[in-house]
Amino acid sequence: MTPVWKVFFTTPIALSEIFADSLRDAISPECQALATAEVEEHVTWSVEAYYEFEPDLSAIKAVIEAPTSQTGFTVSDLTIETLPDINWVARSLEGLSPIQTDRFFVYGTHDADKIPAARLPLLVDAGEAFGTGHHGTTLGCLKLIEQECRRHVPRNALDLGCGTGLLAIALAKLTRRAVTASDIDPIATRVTRENARANGVHPLITALTATGFGHPELGSRGPYDLIVANILAKPLAHLAPAVEQHLAPHGTLILSGILHEQEQMVTSAYRDQGLFLEQRLRLDDWVSLRLRG
Repeated sequence: MTPVWKVFFTTPIALSEIFADSLRDAISPECQALATAEVEEHVTWSVEAYYEFEPDLSAIKAVIEAPTSQTGFTVSDLTIETLPDINWVARSLEGLSPIQTDRFFVYGTHDADKIPAARLPLLVDAGEAFGTGHHGTTLGCLKLIEQECRRHVPRNALDLGCGTGLLAIALAKLTRRAVTASDIDPIATRVTRENARANGVHPLITALTATGFGHPELGSRGPYDLIVANILAKPLAHLAPAVEQHLAPHGTLILSGILHEQEQMVTSAYRDQGLFLEQRLRLDDWVSLRLRG
Protein backbone atom coordinates (compact mmCIF):
# COMPACT_ATOMS: atom_id res chain seq x y z
CA MET A 1 0.00 0.00 0.00
CA THR A 2 1.10 3.60 -0.65
CA PRO A 3 1.52 5.73 2.49
CA VAL A 4 -1.04 8.44 3.12
CA TRP A 5 0.07 11.86 4.37
CA LYS A 6 -2.11 13.95 6.67
CA VAL A 7 -2.03 17.71 7.19
CA PHE A 8 -3.68 18.76 10.45
CA PHE A 9 -4.46 22.04 12.23
CA THR A 10 -7.24 23.69 14.23
CA THR A 11 -9.18 26.92 13.71
CA PRO A 12 -12.07 28.76 15.35
CA ILE A 13 -15.36 27.13 14.43
CA ALA A 14 -16.43 29.95 12.09
CA LEU A 15 -13.22 29.72 10.05
CA SER A 16 -12.75 25.98 9.55
CA GLU A 17 -14.54 25.79 6.18
CA ILE A 18 -12.64 28.80 4.79
CA PHE A 19 -9.31 27.11 5.51
CA ALA A 20 -10.61 23.70 4.38
CA ASP A 21 -11.77 25.16 1.06
CA SER A 22 -8.31 26.63 0.41
CA LEU A 23 -6.75 23.15 0.73
CA ARG A 24 -9.52 21.48 -1.29
CA ASP A 25 -9.24 23.93 -4.17
CA ALA A 26 -5.45 24.04 -4.37
CA ILE A 27 -4.00 22.63 -7.58
CA SER A 28 -0.66 21.86 -5.91
CA PRO A 29 -0.36 20.04 -3.64
CA GLU A 30 -3.51 18.19 -4.69
CA CYS A 31 -5.68 17.10 -1.79
CA GLN A 32 -7.18 13.60 -2.09
CA ALA A 33 -9.66 13.91 0.80
CA LEU A 34 -10.57 16.47 3.43
CA ALA A 35 -12.47 16.47 6.72
CA THR A 36 -13.45 18.97 9.40
CA ALA A 37 -14.62 18.03 12.89
CA GLU A 38 -15.45 19.63 16.20
CA VAL A 39 -12.62 19.58 18.76
CA GLU A 40 -13.88 21.90 21.50
CA GLU A 41 -17.66 22.30 21.54
CA HIS A 42 -18.82 25.52 19.86
CA VAL A 43 -15.23 26.86 19.84
CA THR A 44 -12.58 24.95 17.88
CA TRP A 45 -12.68 22.69 14.83
CA SER A 46 -9.98 20.59 13.23
CA VAL A 47 -9.05 20.61 9.55
CA GLU A 48 -7.53 17.40 8.15
CA ALA A 49 -6.32 17.04 4.57
CA TYR A 50 -4.97 13.84 3.06
CA TYR A 51 -2.37 13.52 0.29
CA GLU A 52 -0.99 10.71 -1.83
CA PHE A 53 2.51 12.20 -1.71
CA GLU A 54 4.28 14.02 1.11
CA PRO A 55 3.29 17.70 0.86
CA ASP A 56 5.96 20.34 1.37
CA LEU A 57 5.39 22.39 4.52
CA SER A 58 6.14 25.64 2.73
CA ALA A 59 3.61 24.74 0.00
CA ILE A 60 0.88 24.13 2.59
CA LYS A 61 1.70 27.43 4.30
CA ALA A 62 1.43 29.17 0.92
CA VAL A 63 -2.01 27.60 0.32
CA ILE A 64 -3.40 28.82 3.65
CA GLU A 65 -1.82 32.27 3.30
CA ALA A 66 -4.92 33.65 1.56
CA PRO A 67 -7.45 32.65 4.26
CA THR A 68 -4.95 33.84 6.89
CA SER A 69 -4.89 37.29 5.26
CA GLN A 70 -8.66 37.22 4.76
CA THR A 71 -9.56 36.29 8.35
CA GLY A 72 -6.58 37.55 10.37
CA PHE A 73 -6.28 34.14 12.02
CA THR A 74 -2.83 32.52 12.02
CA VAL A 75 -2.58 28.71 12.23
CA SER A 76 -0.20 27.82 15.06
CA ASP A 77 -0.45 24.01 15.22
CA LEU A 78 0.12 22.93 11.60
CA THR A 79 1.47 19.38 11.43
CA ILE A 80 2.23 16.92 8.62
CA GLU A 81 2.44 13.20 9.36
CA THR A 82 2.37 9.92 7.50
CA LEU A 83 -0.31 7.41 8.41
CA PRO A 84 0.50 3.73 9.01
CA ASP A 85 1.03 1.67 5.86
CA ILE A 86 -2.18 -0.37 6.02
CA ASN A 87 -5.07 -0.95 3.67
CA TRP A 88 -7.32 1.91 4.78
CA VAL A 89 -10.01 1.01 2.26
CA ALA A 90 -10.41 -2.53 3.56
CA ARG A 91 -10.16 -1.39 7.18
CA SER A 92 -12.87 1.22 6.76
CA LEU A 93 -15.26 -1.13 4.92
CA GLU A 94 -14.98 -4.24 7.12
CA GLY A 95 -18.32 -5.52 8.31
CA LEU A 96 -20.51 -3.26 6.17
CA SER A 97 -24.04 -4.56 5.80
CA PRO A 98 -25.57 -5.11 2.35
CA ILE A 99 -27.58 -2.35 0.67
CA GLN A 100 -30.56 -2.48 -1.67
CA THR A 101 -31.89 -0.25 -4.40
CA ASP A 102 -34.92 -0.85 -6.61
CA ARG A 103 -32.99 -3.27 -8.83
CA PHE A 104 -29.68 -4.06 -7.07
CA PHE A 105 -28.44 -5.85 -3.95
CA VAL A 106 -24.85 -4.92 -3.10
CA TYR A 107 -23.17 -7.33 -0.70
CA GLY A 108 -19.93 -8.87 0.52
CA THR A 109 -19.09 -12.56 0.54
CA HIS A 110 -20.13 -12.86 4.20
CA ASP A 111 -23.71 -11.89 3.22
CA ALA A 112 -24.09 -14.29 0.28
CA ASP A 113 -26.97 -16.05 2.05
CA LYS A 114 -29.07 -12.86 2.19
CA ILE A 115 -29.56 -12.22 -1.54
CA PRO A 116 -33.25 -11.51 -2.25
CA ALA A 117 -34.81 -13.11 -5.30
CA ALA A 118 -36.09 -9.84 -6.76
CA ARG A 119 -32.73 -8.02 -6.96
CA LEU A 120 -29.66 -8.23 -9.19
CA PRO A 121 -26.80 -9.27 -6.88
CA LEU A 122 -23.59 -7.21 -7.00
CA LEU A 123 -20.75 -8.87 -5.09
CA VAL A 124 -18.01 -6.44 -4.03
CA ASP A 125 -15.80 -7.16 -1.04
CA ALA A 126 -13.70 -4.54 0.74
CA GLY A 127 -10.32 -4.44 -0.95
CA GLU A 128 -7.80 -2.22 -2.65
CA ALA A 129 -10.11 0.12 -4.60
CA PHE A 130 -12.99 2.40 -3.67
CA GLY A 131 -16.64 1.80 -4.48
CA THR A 132 -18.88 -0.65 -2.61
CA GLY A 133 -22.19 1.20 -2.93
CA HIS A 134 -22.25 2.35 0.69
CA HIS A 135 -20.96 5.85 -0.07
CA GLY A 136 -23.56 8.42 -1.15
CA THR A 137 -21.79 9.01 -4.46
CA THR A 138 -21.80 5.36 -5.57
CA LEU A 139 -25.32 4.78 -4.28
CA GLY A 140 -26.51 7.87 -6.13
CA CYS A 141 -25.01 6.57 -9.37
CA LEU A 142 -26.70 3.19 -8.93
CA LYS A 143 -30.07 4.86 -8.45
CA LEU A 144 -29.60 7.10 -11.50
CA ILE A 145 -28.45 4.12 -13.60
CA GLU A 146 -31.68 2.31 -12.69
CA GLN A 147 -33.77 5.29 -13.70
CA GLU A 148 -31.88 5.87 -16.94
CA CYS A 149 -32.21 2.23 -17.97
CA ARG A 150 -35.98 2.39 -17.46
CA ARG A 151 -36.06 5.20 -20.02
CA HIS A 152 -33.44 3.89 -22.43
CA VAL A 153 -31.18 0.84 -22.31
CA PRO A 154 -27.69 2.03 -23.32
CA ARG A 155 -26.05 0.16 -26.18
CA ASN A 156 -22.52 1.33 -25.36
CA ALA A 157 -21.69 2.49 -21.81
CA LEU A 158 -18.48 3.72 -20.15
CA ASP A 159 -17.66 3.70 -16.43
CA LEU A 160 -14.99 6.42 -16.20
CA GLY A 161 -12.96 6.16 -12.98
CA CYS A 162 -14.30 2.69 -12.24
CA GLY A 163 -12.70 1.95 -8.84
CA THR A 164 -13.94 -1.53 -7.91
CA GLY A 165 -15.93 -1.76 -11.14
CA LEU A 166 -19.23 -1.82 -9.26
CA LEU A 167 -21.01 0.57 -11.63
CA ALA A 168 -19.71 -1.21 -14.73
CA ILE A 169 -20.86 -4.54 -13.27
CA ALA A 170 -24.27 -3.06 -12.45
CA LEU A 171 -24.62 -1.81 -16.02
CA ALA A 172 -23.55 -5.15 -17.47
CA LYS A 173 -26.00 -7.08 -15.30
CA LEU A 174 -28.86 -4.70 -15.98
CA THR A 175 -28.38 -4.35 -19.74
CA ARG A 176 -26.56 -7.61 -20.63
CA ARG A 177 -24.48 -5.51 -23.02
CA ALA A 178 -20.77 -4.78 -23.24
CA VAL A 179 -19.44 -2.06 -20.91
CA THR A 180 -16.08 -0.29 -20.97
CA ALA A 181 -14.45 0.62 -17.64
CA SER A 182 -11.38 2.77 -17.08
CA ASP A 183 -9.35 4.14 -14.20
CA ILE A 184 -6.12 6.03 -13.71
CA ASP A 185 -5.02 3.40 -11.16
CA PRO A 186 -3.89 0.01 -12.49
CA ILE A 187 -4.90 -1.58 -9.19
CA ALA A 188 -8.46 -0.43 -9.81
CA THR A 189 -8.60 -1.91 -13.30
CA ARG A 190 -7.19 -5.20 -11.98
CA VAL A 191 -9.78 -5.23 -9.18
CA THR A 192 -12.51 -4.42 -11.71
CA ARG A 193 -11.55 -7.46 -13.80
CA GLU A 194 -11.51 -9.66 -10.69
CA ASN A 195 -14.90 -8.39 -9.54
CA ALA A 196 -16.37 -8.77 -13.02
CA ARG A 197 -15.30 -12.41 -12.99
CA ALA A 198 -16.69 -12.94 -9.47
CA ASN A 199 -20.03 -11.55 -10.69
CA GLY A 200 -20.08 -13.63 -13.85
CA VAL A 201 -19.99 -10.68 -16.27
CA HIS A 202 -16.29 -10.70 -17.23
CA PRO A 203 -17.07 -11.40 -20.92
CA LEU A 204 -19.01 -8.12 -21.03
CA ILE A 205 -16.50 -5.80 -19.32
CA THR A 206 -13.29 -4.37 -20.76
CA ALA A 207 -11.17 -2.57 -18.12
CA LEU A 208 -8.50 -0.12 -19.31
CA THR A 209 -5.90 1.86 -17.37
CA ALA A 210 -5.93 5.48 -18.55
CA THR A 211 -5.69 9.07 -17.39
CA GLY A 212 -8.95 10.60 -18.54
CA PHE A 213 -9.45 9.42 -22.12
CA GLY A 214 -5.73 8.87 -22.67
CA HIS A 215 -6.00 5.35 -24.06
CA PRO A 216 -6.57 4.78 -27.79
CA GLU A 217 -9.09 2.02 -27.15
CA LEU A 218 -11.33 4.40 -25.20
CA GLY A 219 -11.67 6.46 -28.35
CA SER A 220 -12.10 3.53 -30.69
CA ARG A 221 -14.84 1.97 -28.51
CA GLY A 222 -16.87 5.21 -28.50
CA PRO A 223 -18.93 7.21 -28.91
CA TYR A 224 -20.80 6.21 -25.75
CA ASP A 225 -24.51 6.78 -25.29
CA LEU A 226 -24.01 6.60 -21.50
CA ILE A 227 -20.97 7.75 -19.54
CA VAL A 228 -20.89 7.33 -15.77
CA ALA A 229 -18.11 9.14 -13.90
CA ASN A 230 -17.93 8.93 -10.11
CA ILE A 231 -14.67 10.74 -9.33
CA LEU A 232 -14.20 14.24 -7.86
CA ALA A 233 -15.60 17.64 -8.79
CA LYS A 234 -12.43 19.30 -10.07
CA PRO A 235 -11.40 16.39 -12.34
CA LEU A 236 -14.99 16.18 -13.60
CA ALA A 237 -14.97 19.86 -14.55
CA HIS A 238 -11.56 19.51 -16.19
CA LEU A 239 -12.73 16.49 -18.23
CA ALA A 240 -15.87 18.19 -19.57
CA PRO A 241 -14.55 18.88 -23.12
CA ALA A 242 -13.17 15.35 -23.50
CA VAL A 243 -16.36 13.79 -22.14
CA GLU A 244 -18.44 15.75 -24.63
CA GLN A 245 -16.19 14.59 -27.49
CA HIS A 246 -16.71 10.93 -26.56
CA LEU A 247 -20.43 11.15 -25.82
CA ALA A 248 -22.86 10.16 -28.57
CA PRO A 249 -25.36 12.81 -29.75
CA HIS A 250 -28.20 13.07 -27.22
CA GLY A 251 -26.22 10.79 -24.91
CA THR A 252 -26.53 10.75 -21.12
CA LEU A 253 -23.99 11.57 -18.40
CA ILE A 254 -24.22 10.44 -14.81
CA LEU A 255 -21.74 12.32 -12.63
CA SER A 256 -20.93 12.03 -8.94
CA GLY A 257 -18.23 12.63 -6.36
CA ILE A 258 -19.59 16.17 -6.05
CA LEU A 259 -20.26 18.02 -2.81
CA HIS A 260 -23.47 20.05 -3.03
CA GLU A 261 -21.53 23.33 -2.93
CA GLN A 262 -19.47 22.16 -5.95
CA GLU A 263 -22.49 21.40 -8.14
CA GLN A 264 -22.57 24.76 -9.90
CA MET A 265 -18.89 24.50 -10.85
CA VAL A 266 -19.47 21.09 -12.46
CA THR A 267 -22.76 21.90 -14.20
CA SER A 268 -21.29 25.14 -15.59
CA ALA A 269 -18.35 23.25 -17.09
CA TYR A 270 -20.71 20.86 -18.87
CA ARG A 271 -23.18 23.56 -19.86
CA ASP A 272 -20.31 25.19 -21.73
CA GLN A 273 -20.09 21.95 -23.73
CA GLY A 274 -23.81 21.92 -24.55
CA LEU A 275 -24.73 19.36 -21.87
CA PHE A 276 -27.55 20.27 -19.49
CA LEU A 277 -28.79 19.07 -16.11
CA GLU A 278 -31.83 16.81 -16.19
CA GLN A 279 -31.88 15.39 -12.67
CA ARG A 280 -30.22 15.93 -9.31
CA LEU A 281 -30.10 13.32 -6.54
CA ARG A 282 -28.74 14.41 -3.16
CA LEU A 283 -27.58 11.88 -0.55
CA ASP A 284 -26.01 13.33 2.59
CA ASP A 285 -23.51 16.02 1.52
CA TRP A 286 -23.12 14.61 -2.00
CA VAL A 287 -25.02 15.13 -5.21
CA SER A 288 -25.27 12.84 -8.22
CA LEU A 289 -26.28 14.44 -11.52
CA ARG A 290 -27.85 13.22 -14.75
CA LEU A 291 -27.13 15.41 -17.78
CA ARG A 292 -27.99 15.09 -21.43
CA GLY A 293 -26.66 16.51 -24.63
